[in-house]
Amino acid sequence: MSEEVKDEAVVEETPVTPVVAEEDTSSEPREARRGSRERNPNARERGARDTEKSQFLERVVTINRVSKVVKGGRRFSFTALVVVGDGNGMVGVGYGKAREVPTAISKGVEDAKKNFFRVPRVAQTIPHPVQGEAAAGVVLLRPATPGTGVIAGGPVRAVLECAGIHDVLSKSLGSSNTLNIVHATVAALKMLEEPRAVAARRNAEFDQIAPAHFIRAEKEAAAAAKAGA
Repeated sequence: MSEEVKDEAVVEETPVTPVVAEEDTSSEPREARRGSRERNPNARERGARDTEKSQFLERVVTINRVSKVVKGGRRFSFTALVVVGDGNGMVGVGYGKAREVPTAISKGVEDAKKNFFRVPRVAQTIPHPVQGEAAAGVVLLRPATPGTGVIAGGPVRAVLECAGIHDVLSKSLGSSNTLNIVHATVAALKMLEEPRAVAARRNAEFDQIAPAHFIRAEKEAAAAAKAGA
């Protein structure tokens, strides 16, 4: 009986402490603390850089791992062959090397942008057949009718798509080395000429120099522009 009384007494003497919310004693405004996460001075520059990169088409053709034997052992690095273009006649090829793959790709992209050149086009194909060579690699390009597509292998296809050429026939001859094939494709594209420039150099009429598909494409473009106006 005495134990029950003691238990009841203990229960009655235990006070219930109310929960009091702690006041924020910080003198810094809440809005300032909330926006402190966004105070990154490089965020705007990084966003602008991403926007600039999104304007170009980037194709990583190949990535190789390179090992160098040093006193402490082997040191590994990576090389990246990258093709960059705007899809509208501008294209460039770059080569990057670094310890990490993303860094090698970014270096290749920057190198490709330094090597931009203009590719003459007729609608979505090339003006005339051409053959480019680089070391033992040989690439042959021929114009194609609309709707044919890019009939080419991986390295050649990457260069042509970044240049904005969507109807073309190609044949890779000689070396199967990816680097040689890419440089042979670039050499072939640099050999292309506009029919008007050829006619002016030969002192000939444009209709005598330009191929039939080129003249037809120009007439269709002029008719479309006139209808739109």
